[in-house]
Parts: sequence; C-alpha cells; structure tokens
Amino acid sequence: MKPYRACSCRDPETKKLLGKQCPDLKKKGHGGWYARYEAPRSADGKRRQPRVGPYDTERECKNELARVLGQAGNAKAVDDRKTTLGEYLERRYAWRKSEAETGGLKATTLASEREAIDLYLVPGIGHVKLLDLSDQHIRDLYAAMRKLNRPDEAEQRSELLRRLQQVRATRDGRRVHTRPISESRIKRVHAVLVGALNDAVMTSKILTANPADGVWRTKGGKRNKGRVRPLLWTAERAERWEKTGHIPTKVMVWSSAQCGAFLDFAEATGERLYPLFHLDAYWGPRRGELVGLEWSDLSLETRRLHVRQSQADDELDDTKTESGDRQITLDEETARVLKAWRKTQLAERLQWGEAYRDSGRVFTYEDGKELKPPYVSQRFRLLIERHGKLRERHADGWSVERIARQHRVPADAVRLALAAPLPPIRFHDLRHGAATMLIAAGVPMKLVSEVLGHASTAFTMDVYATVAEELAEQAAVAISAFIPRSRPAAVGAINVPSGGGS
Repeated sequence: MKPYRACSCRDPETKKLLGKQCPDLKKKGHGGWYARYEAPRSADGKRRQPRVGPYDTERECKNELARVLGQAGNAKAVDDRKTTLGEYLERRYAWRKSEAETGGLKATTLASEREAIDLYLVPGIGHVKLLDLSDQHIRDLYAAMRKLNRPDEAEQRSELLRRLQQVRATRDGRRVHTRPISESRIKRVHAVLVGALNDAVMTSKILTANPADGVWRTKGGKRNKGRVRPLLWTAERAERWEKTGHIPTKVMVWSSAQCGAFLDFAEATGERLYPLFHLDAYWGPRRGELVGLEWSDLSLETRRLHVRQSQADDELDDTKTESGDRQITLDEETARVLKAWRKTQLAERLQWGEAYRDSGRVFTYEDGKELKPPYVSQRFRLLIERHGKLRERHADGWSVERIARQHRVPADAVRLALAAPLPPIRFHDLRHGAATMLIAAGVPMKLVSEVLGHASTAFTMDVYATVAEELAEQAAVAISAFIPRSRPAAVGAINVPSGGGS
C-alpha cells in the first residue's frame, strides 16, 4: 500500500507500459504518484486491488489512500468511485419513479426532475465523476444557463454552453425555451441537483460532503432586510403621490374603492383581459396560475376553480408549493364574468377559423395561443398609465368628448378616470389586495390561506394582518360617515368633565 511513482510511457519495441520501470521517472515532473490497496473480494471470490492516482506529490497520494481506506470495508465503494453524476442521476431517478408509482411523488414533480436532468444536468456536468464534482463545476453550469438565448450568446460560447444548446435544439424536434433562462428555473434545477447529491452523501455513502452546499446565494444585502409587507394606498398617501409621485414602499395595495374603480375602468375601456383582472382582484391567483389555467379545471356551473399548475416561463409546471394545488369556490359575479368571457373566446374561434390554435387555456391571445406571463403584467401597467393620462388631459383643459376621441375610449371610461386618482401597483399586488380584502371582510384566516395557496395560516397572518386591519378601519370610518346624526358633537361631549380642565 506504499505510494509509488509510475508513468504511461511505453517501450518503443514491445509497446508495453513501462510504469514504475521508466528511466525518465527521475526527471522532475515526469509521471505521477499511485498506490494500491486491498479491497473486499468480489462476489466470485476474486482478489481486488484498486489503484488510486495519479497525484503530483506523495503526500497527496497518501492522503487520498487514507480517505479511501476508510471506505474499503464497503464492497461497492470501489465501483462507486467510477460513478459519474449522470449515472447517479439516472439511478436516483429510477428510485424516484418507483416512489411515484406508489403515490409518494406527484407526476408533475417527476416530470420537472426529468427535464432538469435531460436539458441541463446531464449535458452540462453529467460526465464528471461524483468524487471529482466540485462547486466550480456547478457554478460554471449555472453561468452557462444564464447565457442561453441571450444576444451575446454567440460571442461568449463555451464548450459547456455548446452542449446545452445542442440538447435544447434537438429535443422533440424543436428548440426548447426560446426565452432566456430565469433565475427561478435555475433554482429548480439546483434543487434537483442538491437532492441527488444529498442522497449520494446520506443514502449511497459515495460522498462525504455535498459540493452544491453554499453554491446558490441570494443577492447581496437582502438577507437581513426581512419580508416587505404590503402597505395600503390610503387617501392621504394617494393624495401625496398625485402631488409628488412618492410611492411609500415597493408593495402597495389598493383599497376596495380603488380596486373597484380600476375594474370599472378596465371594463369600460373594453380591455380584452378584463375577466383575468377581475378573477385576480377577487380571488388572488398567482400570474403563472392564471396563465396556466385550463378550461378542464374550471366549472362555471358549480363555480369551482381547481388551481393545479402554473406557467412561470415557457412551459407548464406544477404549482409553487404543494399547498398551491387547491380548489376555489367562486362568487356569482365572477362566474358571470367568466361565462361572458367564454362566449367571447368562442366568437374569436369562429372569426379565426382554421388559423385558431386551441391551447385549452382559459385566458389566451385572440388566436387561441396561451398567454406569455409578461404580457399580462404589461397590459395591467398600460391600463393604469392610460387612466393617469386621461386625467392629465382633463387637467390641461380638454373636454371629456375630446379626450375620448383622442384616446379612442368611450366617454364613460373617461368619466370614471376623472372620478378619482388610481395610484400605481404591480400586477402581483392585485393578489395582495384580494388577500387583504378577504381578511377585512371577515373571511376566516384558514380559508383565506387555502384560497391563496399558502403553506400556513401563520404566513398569511404575518404578511397581511396589518394592512387588512387598516382596510377594515377605513371601512368602519366610511360606515360612520354614511350614517347621518342630528347632533354629531353629542358623543364627544359625554366624556368632558363638568368642571372643565385639560
């Protein structure tokens, strides 16, 4: 088991390896350090003497020999030293597939893992032996994934990137994911890799540590900031915004009156995606869940909506979490809006004829193709900007009729825009608004959490309780002002001491 030097030189006449007999081994840098050790006999009783090496120094060889001897009692440890990442991923996938057959895993989870293996992990770093896998291999893979479908892709092409491009270009006869890879997708691929390497450490005992630990880092500076909680657009905040453009925080929520004003405006302008905005404002599905929603998961007669999939990028995926797979019982008004939308979609099908592409989705482009998630946010933002532009025109002295003609909107839409300002929010904040209004309306927290697809009621309470309380207080003030009183000062006079004083 003592380390020795050897090389791969061959005898010029016999062509046999010289190994330890090479006369050039005395030269500096020639050959490397090796060692052999006794391993458990094979199943047929044959002697096994695996070799480790080559290493640049004798010390490195001794260190590796000591590490391997700690595994030598395991008969399969020697064979596992040759296992590549790709081979282990396939072995583990077979285990996972058997779990899915007995109900242990969802089919969508298994499909997501298969995609990560086929498109990224195997073509990228699948050839690397598990024992040789380092964090640098993993970082290089993610760096190459970030370059896919980018304008500078050709200029910065590496061998790793070429392998990824080749697999994606030939899968199912078409190019996969023509958009740049999102960070969320890289995170999902990373989750598959981490799970496999954890099994290699804990279950298979091939690795002593997971090389993927610590590879994925959040952006600097955000770790200690905590979660940004929603803030309500009160009348005072909206007034300040209209004067100065100041937005108090990134996550803002409309009041019920502001949300209603937006929906009325969207409907009055003839916005085609009004039904999508209505559904989101009332029940708060995530953007990807709205885009991925299929008619087969929506019953307008029973008013049941089954959220079971999402489309964050170019392909359908399962919901964000297991609790995201849920059923929502819709209200009568939302069901009416969706029935009208169904008729609109059927009319578009007739208009497009053979060119219509039936994607089976609830919300589509006019030709039936599934929506791209960014398009939804874009339409939402344009509606808010149009609302503000109509108000600007009126402030410049334009009449309602002139504004309507110039911007090609009905006069009723202009009047709705002039009624009150509409401070800006993001599309995702419609979901936040739905949550806070459900809580403010007295819906039990558990039900609100289930409607939103949260993992726990504690999370729902932590994020939305404050703004929901503020919204409820605003409603209470409105109710108080709505009820007429002949002596408004009488209530306040009850607590005034008869003797005066401060």
